[in-house]
Amino acid sequence: MVMEQMIDRTGERPGGPLAISTAGLTKRFGARTVVDDVALAIPSGSVCGFVGPNGAGKTTTIRMLLGLVRPTSGSGSILGGSLAEPASYLRKVGALIESPAFYPQLSGRENLKALARLGQLPLTAVDPVLERSGLRARAGDRYSSYSLGMKQRLGIAAAMLAGPELLILDEPTNGLDPAGIVEMRGLITSFADDGLTVLVSSHLISEIEQICDYVVMIRAGRLVHQGSVAELRASTAQAEFLVAPEHDGDRDQLARLLTQAGCTVTPGNAEGLLLVEAPGTGAAELNRVAARNGITLRQLAERTRSLERAFFALTGTKSADVPDGQEMGAIR
Repeated sequence: MVMEQMIDRTGERPGGPLAISTAGLTKRFGARTVVDDVALAIPSGSVCGFVGPNGAGKTTTIRMLLGLVRPTSGSGSILGGSLAEPASYLRKVGALIESPAFYPQLSGRENLKALARLGQLPLTAVDPVLERSGLRARAGDRYSSYSLGMKQRLGIAAAMLAGPELLILDEPTNGLDPAGIVEMRGLITSFADDGLTVLVSSHLISEIEQICDYVVMIRAGRLVHQGSVAELRASTAQAEFLVAPEHDGDRDQLARLLTQAGCTVTPGNAEGLLLVEAPGTGAAELNRVAARNGITLRQLAERTRSLERAFFALTGTKSADVPDGQEMGAIR
């Protein structure tokens, strides 16, 4: 299900200006088509999640946006510059792609100064990005002493040296512990508060759901959805409820009754709970089904459809294929 967007030649659509727009973006390697006719429309100032199953073409798409891979066909505009001329926009783009590479014997500050000199950027830009990334207190320590989370944050600091308008982050929370993920989540959302556009690729659907207000999904190189997170949930809307009888002994009977009423019933995430998919049925009707058969409910709550379930619905991916922790594996 692809959301069609009306884009004019100025790179805008009815909802406002676009940071990234493409038309017919395609990349073939020999006879294999990796990215197929992708039309992106990513609003300025958004935090956009970029997801898809293994082999979807996500990384290839990012590399085309950064001028690292030349498209086979198609066109695009990045921050007003032509995709065919990366030099027209790359100085306004910061990127953290895969693991950042720094000199282990140098401090965080010295590493950033070296990058600033290479990029002909003012050295006065170093301390502000260290402050912004939360590394000011450890700026004088050797990079080799940094934790994984600190190394990721130094990579983001490096991407921010030129004061970009667009930040592209590839798997920024990959390998981080829970505390590091929370810190990274706050850092990313703070960039959007300052008006930056952030494109985040991730295989953690739960992270995309918590930090992004816009999402792009691709499968087998083709766009299957783009739009706000709220639009995505609405596009696959289906009433879901968590239901539990007062007495556990009534659980099986309740499941049979709800199934006979046209609902899909599966065990919930907690003991005694049933997950009920009830198209066209509200909470009141579920309660009446139980009451007519002498069953009192101790819980009846509508569940908000998660981004993960919407992803499964749109891509045809089965939840059983996803490892524990809501990970989709190494998405590329």
